[in-house]
Amino acid sequence: MQQPSARTKPTLLFFVTEDWYFCSHRLPLGIGARAAGYDVAVATRVNHPGGVIEAAGLRLIPLSLSRGGKNPLSEWRTLLALYRILKQEQPDILHNVAMKPVLYGSLAARLAGTPHVVNALAGLGHIFADRERAGRLRQFVKLAFRWLLKGQGQVIVQNPDDLRLLLDVGAISPDQATLIRGSGVDLARFPQQPEPAGGLPIVILAARLLWDKGVREFVEAAELLRKSGVQARFVVVGEPDPENHSSIPAEQMAAWRDAGHIEWWGKRTDMPTVLAQSHIVCLPSYYGEGVPKVLLEAAATGRPIVTTDMPGCREVVTGGDNGLLVPARDTHALAAALKTLLTDPVRRAQMGQRSRERAEQEFSEDHVVAQTLGLYHRLLSTGS
Repeated sequence: MQQPSARTKPTLLFFVTEDWYFCSHRLPLGIGARAAGYDVAVATRVNHPGGVIEAAGLRLIPLSLSRGGKNPLSEWRTLLALYRILKQEQPDILHNVAMKPVLYGSLAARLAGTPHVVNALAGLGHIFADRERAGRLRQFVKLAFRWLLKGQGQVIVQNPDDLRLLLDVGAISPDQATLIRGSGVDLARFPQQPEPAGGLPIVILAARLLWDKGVREFVEAAELLRKSGVQARFVVVGEPDPENHSSIPAEQMAAWRDAGHIEWWGKRTDMPTVLAQSHIVCLPSYYGEGVPKVLLEAAATGRPIVTTDMPGCREVVTGGDNGLLVPARDTHALAAALKTLLTDPVRRAQMGQRSRERAEQEFSEDHVVAQTLGLYHRLLSTGS
């Protein structure tokens, strides 16, 4: 672990559960903050991409934690370790990213006397999206939010639905809230691409393999379309997430693949290449998204999108403009929307062009970084 630098510049500490998540969603922000004059450190569980963080000139602080951990002793050790990091680093700003870091980071910051806290909620997840499975946990999180967040620091939300929910339950006050829609997309890394020529059209769903992401509905829609004579390839890209209770077993994915319902390409790190092979990008999620990064990447690539009329997803897609919105968990509506675009290449091209325009105008990485750096500046200049 690199040592903190002499205090000639403000220190910004990110707290994120996974280093791969920081690399995929927050690395450009860390690089932008460093360029703006911050000493930037990242406290996270370190797996393979750790070297990427240090190669970008950011300090890496390994922290042992689990996204889905429920062992009280282990969770207490995580909280204590984070408290010690805050006492050692004494950051000017602590930026917590996602639900667990927001809760643990806010508590540790209060105990350590950290002056400024930014809590970024990248969607409210299944806890708020699934009323049947997460009722008690939702009540606990609401109470924790009210105690830890209200009147303490700034809260970044990615869509207006999440903002309204947090205000309605009394978790935050209006002057704490900042709306920044997603983590942005690198328009140079995801250039606009023409549809592939020749062969069957390809529909791609790329996501962590969770039931809540609508993978089952995608497979069932593919079956319906094949039975109705629609010729297309239906591709799932991603791998199971064993730390998430909603993870789809690899055996199930393999069974769907072997039955000929879908193609399963597994984990891919070359998403610009993957999306360039698509004709349509689909995400039938009911997860409780912030703003799904894959939809921003699809929009930048110039693809029409079929997704659910759910918070976060409808931030990227306006129905009939750059894609089609369908009700969550409605396999028949999903199949009908996909059929509409699979059989109309002219409309696909028009929607794909609008997707690129929206990515350039609303969702560029540079825009998101500038908004967040502006928030940091206001915190340090006004003290609130």
